Amino acid sequence: MSAIALRGPARVVIRQHRWPLRIAVLVPVLVFVVLVGTRLWTDHVTDAFAGTGCSVVHTTPGCTDTVNAYLDRRLWTTDALNWSSLLMMVLPAFVGIFVAGPVIARELESGTYRLAWSQSVTPAGWLAAKLAVPAVVALASVSVLSAVSTWAQTRDNAGHQLPVWQEREVYRSIGTVPVGYALCMLALGALAGLLLRRTVTAMIVTVAGYGALVLALNKARIHLWPVLTDTFEPGSKYRFPSEAFDAGRGWLTAAGERLPPDACLDWNSDFKQCLADKGITHRYIDYHPASHFWPLQLVETGILLALAALAVALAFRVLRRRHG
Repeated sequence: MSAIALRGPARVVIRQHRWPLRIAVLVPVLVFVVLVGTRLWTDHVTDAFAGTGCSVVHTTPGCTDTVNAYLDRRLWTTDALNWSSLLMMVLPAFVGIFVAGPVIARELESGTYRLAWSQSVTPAGWLAAKLAVPAVVALASVSVLSAVSTWAQTRDNAGHQLPVWQEREVYRSIGTVPVGYALCMLALGALAGLLLRRTVTAMIVTVAGYGALVLALNKARIHLWPVLTDTFEPGSKYRFPSEAFDAGRGWLTAAGERLPPDACLDWNSDFKQCLADKGITHRYIDYHPASHFWPLQLVETGILLALAALAVALAFRVLRRRHG
């Protein structure tokens, strides 16, 4: 089918779902304005606070009200970042629900797809348009949201520590992972809609699939890139690397065997005897340093895009089997 012929079904999809698509464009704009405005306002508040001579760390006479007001304003910034992270976490589910229900399953359930197919639109062209329009909107919207979230979450201000990248809420709202989740859920939603052909059922299954996908990747994330390991003797003054992602810890024996952290407990009276009995010589900590952020993000995004491609291929195969 030529590019000209594809304009017809794509235009129909836009007209059918113009309000959800408009909202999908408007939300990133609003979030962009809120986050950028909040961060710039925080810069101004921090600069003004620095000029007062007061300190959050050290008690200064006469500064109690000033410090409290400053901390309240910074709390507003934290709330804005938390809400943006929550939005980024639930957005892929909404993308999948929208495609699974209103875009695909509702037409199959009501039979309105026959009208499109009777007007020189092939089933494959119909599905391509149903996928392409939401994909373009989701890709553009989520990319904007991810970019502004990355800027806002990682923008330090006068030495104040922001949420760290390894927190799940932050990790899934910045970088390339949000785009991967959105496109993966779009494809899985389309597949669910084609298989189930019932609007509500397809939407429920899509939400359940999103939950299972998130849980699986949360567990697998620490294994997506080789970890670094530090070993140190019990009682030594070891400092965990700043902004590192703790991937596991425990005990090491003289033979190199790894034991769980509860094999010997520091606070027990027989702690030293326990170490000797089990041949423990060192502690170990596996971790991902901050430099592993992009490798982890890109590997996880690659997995999500591969799942999306597989789901799209299966969706077209299901369509061909059922409708030729």
